[in-house]
Amino acid sequence: MLLSVVDRDRLSLAGRGIEEKRERGIDLSRPDGVKSTERRYAPQEKGVFEMRDDNCIFCKIIAGEIPSRTIYEDDDFKVILDAGPASRGHALILPKEHAADLFALPDETAAKVLPLAKKVAAHMVEVLGCDGINVLQNNGEAAGQTVHHFHVHLIPRYENEQNKSLLTWGQADISDEEMDEIM
Repeated sequence: MLLSVVDRDRLSLAGRGIEEKRERGIDLSRPDGVKSTERRYAPQEKGVFEMRDDNCIFCKIIAGEIPSRTIYEDDDFKVILDAGPASRGHALILPKEHAADLFALPDETAAKVLPLAKKVAAHMVEVLGCDGINVLQNNGEAAGQTVHHFHVHLIPRYENEQNKSLLTWGQADISDEEMDEIM
Protein backbone atom coordinates (compact mmCIF):
# COMPACT_ATOMS: atom_id res chain seq x y z
CA MET A 1 0.00 0.00 0.00
CA LEU A 2 1.37 3.41 -1.00
CA LEU A 3 1.07 6.21 1.53
CA SER A 4 1.14 9.90 0.78
CA VAL A 5 3.63 12.13 2.58
CA VAL A 6 0.76 13.42 4.74
CA ASP A 7 -0.33 9.87 5.66
CA ARG A 8 3.25 8.86 6.55
CA ASP A 9 3.64 12.01 8.66
CA ARG A 10 0.37 11.31 10.44
CA LEU A 11 1.33 7.69 11.15
CA SER A 12 4.82 8.58 12.35
CA LEU A 13 3.44 11.25 14.69
CA ALA A 14 0.50 9.25 16.01
CA GLY A 15 2.17 8.27 19.27
CA ARG A 16 4.07 11.50 19.84
CA GLY A 17 3.18 14.36 22.16
CA ILE A 18 1.47 17.62 21.26
CA GLU A 19 4.64 19.68 21.76
CA GLU A 20 6.62 17.55 19.30
CA LYS A 21 3.80 17.85 16.75
CA ARG A 22 3.80 21.63 17.15
CA GLU A 23 7.58 21.72 16.71
CA ARG A 24 7.22 19.76 13.45
CA GLY A 25 4.68 22.31 12.15
CA ILE A 26 1.58 20.13 12.41
CA ASP A 27 -1.52 22.30 12.66
CA LEU A 28 -3.49 20.71 15.49
CA SER A 29 -6.58 22.79 14.70
CA ARG A 30 -7.00 21.14 11.30
CA PRO A 31 -8.83 17.80 11.24
CA ASP A 32 -6.51 16.43 8.55
CA GLY A 33 -3.41 17.29 10.62
CA VAL A 34 -1.44 18.58 7.64
CA LYS A 35 1.54 20.83 8.11
CA SER A 36 0.86 24.50 8.63
CA THR A 37 1.39 26.95 5.82
CA GLU A 38 5.05 27.41 4.98
CA ARG A 39 6.64 30.53 3.50
CA ARG A 40 8.42 30.14 0.18
CA TYR A 41 10.68 32.92 -0.99
CA ALA A 42 11.06 33.25 -4.72
CA PRO A 43 12.03 35.90 -7.24
CA GLN A 44 9.34 38.47 -7.91
CA GLU A 45 8.21 37.29 -11.31
CA LYS A 46 4.82 36.67 -12.82
CA GLY A 47 3.29 33.41 -11.70
CA VAL A 48 5.55 32.97 -8.67
CA PHE A 49 3.90 33.30 -5.29
CA GLU A 50 5.48 33.62 -1.90
CA MET A 51 3.29 31.61 0.46
CA ARG A 52 1.85 28.14 -0.11
CA ASP A 53 0.72 25.00 1.67
CA ASP A 54 2.46 21.97 0.18
CA ASN A 55 -0.63 19.82 0.78
CA CYS A 56 -3.12 22.25 -0.79
CA ILE A 57 -4.56 21.24 -4.16
CA PHE A 58 -5.19 24.88 -5.10
CA CYS A 59 -1.58 25.82 -4.31
CA LYS A 60 -0.50 22.97 -6.59
CA ILE A 61 -2.82 24.21 -9.35
CA ILE A 62 -1.47 27.76 -8.98
CA ALA A 63 2.11 26.45 -9.15
CA GLY A 64 1.30 24.51 -12.35
CA GLU A 65 1.85 21.12 -10.69
CA ILE A 66 -1.75 20.11 -11.45
CA PRO A 67 -3.35 21.13 -14.76
CA SER A 68 -6.38 23.42 -14.81
CA ARG A 69 -8.51 25.35 -17.25
CA THR A 70 -7.43 28.90 -16.52
CA ILE A 71 -9.78 31.63 -17.73
CA TYR A 72 -8.00 34.61 -16.12
CA GLU A 73 -4.70 35.24 -14.38
CA ASP A 74 -2.82 38.21 -12.98
CA ASP A 75 -0.06 38.69 -10.39
CA ASP A 76 -2.43 38.06 -7.45
CA PHE A 77 -5.10 35.64 -8.68
CA LYS A 78 -5.80 32.69 -10.92
CA VAL A 79 -9.37 32.02 -12.06
CA ILE A 80 -10.08 28.47 -13.16
CA LEU A 81 -13.08 26.45 -14.27
CA ASP A 82 -14.28 24.21 -11.42
CA ALA A 83 -13.50 20.54 -12.13
CA GLY A 84 -16.81 19.59 -10.46
CA PRO A 85 -19.08 22.38 -11.71
CA ALA A 86 -22.53 23.19 -10.36
CA SER A 87 -23.38 24.66 -13.77
CA ARG A 88 -21.82 25.36 -17.18
CA GLY A 89 -19.03 27.91 -16.67
CA HIS A 90 -18.69 27.52 -12.86
CA ALA A 91 -15.37 29.18 -11.99
CA LEU A 92 -13.17 29.60 -8.92
CA ILE A 93 -11.18 32.70 -8.02
CA LEU A 94 -7.98 31.58 -6.28
CA PRO A 95 -5.57 34.00 -4.60
CA LYS A 96 -2.01 32.97 -5.46
CA GLU A 97 -0.93 33.43 -1.85
CA HIS A 98 -2.33 30.70 0.39
CA ALA A 99 -4.85 31.68 3.06
CA ALA A 100 -7.00 28.95 4.61
CA ASP A 101 -10.17 31.06 4.67
CA LEU A 102 -11.55 34.59 4.82
CA PHE A 103 -10.23 35.09 8.34
CA ALA A 104 -6.65 34.34 7.24
CA LEU A 105 -6.87 36.39 4.03
CA PRO A 106 -4.75 39.57 4.07
CA ASP A 107 -6.88 42.75 3.84
CA GLU A 108 -4.97 43.84 0.73
CA THR A 109 -5.96 40.64 -1.07
CA ALA A 110 -9.53 40.77 0.22
CA ALA A 111 -9.91 44.28 -1.21
CA LYS A 112 -9.11 42.94 -4.70
CA VAL A 113 -11.42 39.92 -4.71
CA LEU A 114 -14.82 41.57 -5.27
CA PRO A 115 -13.66 43.87 -8.10
CA LEU A 116 -12.16 40.81 -9.82
CA ALA A 117 -15.37 38.81 -9.25
CA LYS A 118 -17.35 41.66 -10.84
CA LYS A 119 -15.00 41.79 -13.85
CA VAL A 120 -15.02 38.01 -14.46
CA ALA A 121 -18.78 37.70 -13.82
CA ALA A 122 -19.54 40.43 -16.38
CA HIS A 123 -17.41 38.59 -18.93
CA MET A 124 -19.18 35.31 -18.10
CA VAL A 125 -22.61 36.87 -18.68
CA GLU A 126 -21.42 38.16 -22.05
CA VAL A 127 -19.74 34.92 -23.18
CA LEU A 128 -22.06 32.31 -21.66
CA GLY A 129 -25.36 34.15 -21.95
CA CYS A 130 -26.31 33.13 -18.43
CA ASP A 131 -29.31 34.73 -16.74
CA GLY A 132 -27.61 35.36 -13.40
CA ILE A 133 -24.54 34.53 -11.33
CA ASN A 134 -24.10 33.37 -7.75
CA VAL A 135 -20.98 34.70 -6.02
CA LEU A 136 -20.28 32.32 -3.15
CA GLN A 137 -17.52 32.00 -0.56
CA ASN A 138 -17.53 29.33 2.21
CA ASN A 139 -15.56 29.45 5.47
CA GLY A 140 -15.22 26.29 7.55
CA GLU A 141 -16.57 22.82 7.03
CA ALA A 142 -19.93 23.71 8.63
CA ALA A 143 -20.35 26.29 5.86
CA GLY A 144 -19.44 23.81 3.10
CA GLN A 145 -15.73 24.62 2.67
CA THR A 146 -14.02 21.49 1.34
CA VAL A 147 -10.65 22.94 0.28
CA HIS A 148 -8.89 25.01 2.93
CA HIS A 149 -7.57 27.67 0.54
CA PHE A 150 -9.70 30.81 0.32
CA HIS A 151 -11.62 30.82 -2.95
CA VAL A 152 -14.71 32.42 -4.44
CA HIS A 153 -17.18 30.49 -6.59
CA LEU A 154 -18.71 32.23 -9.60
CA ILE A 155 -21.68 30.06 -10.56
CA PRO A 156 -23.54 31.03 -13.73
CA ARG A 157 -27.28 30.43 -13.47
CA TYR A 158 -29.61 29.68 -16.34
CA GLU A 159 -33.42 30.01 -16.29
CA ASN A 160 -33.89 26.51 -17.71
CA GLU A 161 -31.41 24.64 -15.47
CA GLN A 162 -32.53 21.67 -13.40
CA ASN A 163 -30.74 22.63 -10.14
CA LYS A 164 -32.63 25.83 -9.29
CA SER A 165 -32.56 24.94 -5.58
CA LEU A 166 -28.76 24.82 -5.58
CA LEU A 167 -28.30 27.86 -3.35
CA THR A 168 -31.57 28.28 -1.52
CA TRP A 169 -32.32 27.76 2.16
CA GLY A 170 -35.28 27.84 4.48
CA GLN A 171 -35.81 30.90 6.62
CA ALA A 172 -34.76 30.38 10.26
CA ASP A 173 -37.30 31.13 12.98
CA ILE A 174 -35.45 33.60 15.23
CA SER A 175 -37.29 35.65 17.83
CA ASP A 176 -36.89 39.41 18.25
CA GLU A 177 -35.15 38.75 21.58
CA GLU A 178 -32.58 36.50 19.88
CA MET A 179 -32.05 39.10 17.16
CA ASP A 180 -31.44 41.76 19.83
CA GLU A 181 -28.88 39.50 21.54
CA ILE A 182 -26.94 39.20 18.28
CA MET A 183 -26.64 42.97 18.00
